Amino acid sequence: MVALLNESVLWWHWIILGLILLILEINTGTILLLGLGFSAIFVGLIGWMMELSFIWELLLFSLLSTVTFIAWKRWGERPIVTSSGQSNHSLDTLGTVSIEIAPHQRGKVIFDTPVLGNTLWHAISEEKISINTRVKIIDIRGQLMVVQTLINSH
Repeated sequence: MVALLNESVLWWHWIILGLILLILEINTGTILLLGLGFSAIFVGLIGWMMELSFIWELLLFSLLSTVTFIAWKRWGERPIVTSSGQSNHSLDTLGTVSIEIAPHQRGKVIFDTPVLGNTLWHAISEEKISINTRVKIIDIRGQLMVVQTLINSH
């Protein structure tokens, strides 16, 4: 079987495979196929420049694919420092209280940057927070932001 593959798989087969994977990547947008496609094209170019057996080409393809996958996992994905769970939005967003918040009662906060598409949110806290006090999000419970004053958060 390996002898048959050594004779029948040529360098340009790897390039065609790489181009097919790149075309599939355009349609799926997974980024994974991008690394596989470039790896296959690279193996095809190396096979064009020097004579390699199919086993060596397959090992080179596997190695390059693994390296591109690890690189994508390490540098391609955006790390989430903290998340609120349900909404998966980054915490520590800063805002200013616009309607006073009494302990365990709703008030309103205007955030500096949009949170889930809006800057004005209902908020609760375990402490009394006056108007114009700077706060940060410490949790999100459904459509309700749990906030804390910046002074107490350090």
